[in-house]
Amino acid sequence: MARGAAFLGSEHAILCGAMSWVSERNLVAAISNAGGFGVIACGAMTPELLDAEIAATAALTGKPFGVNLITMHPKLFELIEVCAKHKVTHVVLAGGLPPKGSLEAIKEIGAKVICFAPTLALGKKLLRSGADALVIEGHEAGGHIGPVSTSVLAQEILPELAADNIVFVAGGIGRGEAIASYLEMGASGVQLGTRFAAATESIAHPDFKKAFFRGHARDAMPSVQVDARLPVIPVRALKNKGTEEFTAKQREVAAKLDAGEVDMHEAQLLIERFWAGALRRAVIDGDVESGSLMAGQSVGMVTKEEPVLDIITQLLGECEAALKGR
Repeated sequence: MARGAAFLGSEHAILCGAMSWVSERNLVAAISNAGGFGVIACGAMTPELLDAEIAATAALTGKPFGVNLITMHPKLFELIEVCAKHKVTHVVLAGGLPPKGSLEAIKEIGAKVICFAPTLALGKKLLRSGADALVIEGHEAGGHIGPVSTSVLAQEILPELAADNIVFVAGGIGRGEAIASYLEMGASGVQLGTRFAAATESIAHPDFKKAFFRGHARDAMPSVQVDARLPVIPVRALKNKGTEEFTAKQREVAAKLDAGEVDMHEAQLLIERFWAGALRRAVIDGDVESGSLMAGQSVGMVTKEEPVLDIITQLLGECEAALKGR
């Protein structure tokens, strides 16, 4: 973990997954202040909103933190300029292959680039293209997910890349023993989202947090793709009425695609805006019936509201005990 911590500039190589509406100034600052590495979820923010969010986060912590940018954001390069203005040290690119010039633009501002690698081949390509570190995130994660489990990804990618590169593991991690196992396989650190979503410092609505406390691993289900012509990255969330509404939304967008009212890129943006709105209803307004309750399968390990420092201390204690026991 020392390699990962040195790369991030944090005490511990424990990143917080960028969760829209949840990973904002309060939670991000709390995680960085507790020795982890907080990451702002830019999501669908405008450059102006991101500008304010970074400034507000910096006012709450003097420790390093990063910014997560979605590759399909129509103003991606303007968002990179905002990161440059604030001298952001680490930018995480998520949501697909980085568009041409984006990696170079981030490197030019002096920031480190972290990319998601769903396959070994793509991981190698991203590193050749200039990525400074990778996150391999498995199917068990919350929010947007890939098709392969964390344990399989780790076995495929870590032996090949971890010796010479910084690789963080994410997806389904809820206890320190799991962190220990991935560190032993060569990972430089881990990323967790679900464990932090219901933390004391999280601004998520009390009803959103209660849904997590009630949830079990089997309740966190991936969304279903309705139309093969409309490639939609699956999203894992606690099943509710909002899950059904997404199915209807896909049909609506597919019809617009058929009618020529939107192109494929616009169709995908419409889907992303749906998720952003549905997630906001759940996280901010507490609408746990029709809002999106994005959660990973580790949600069953989230049983109460705890301060971030306590969560990180517990994870590290479990990790250390597991390593000493071996």
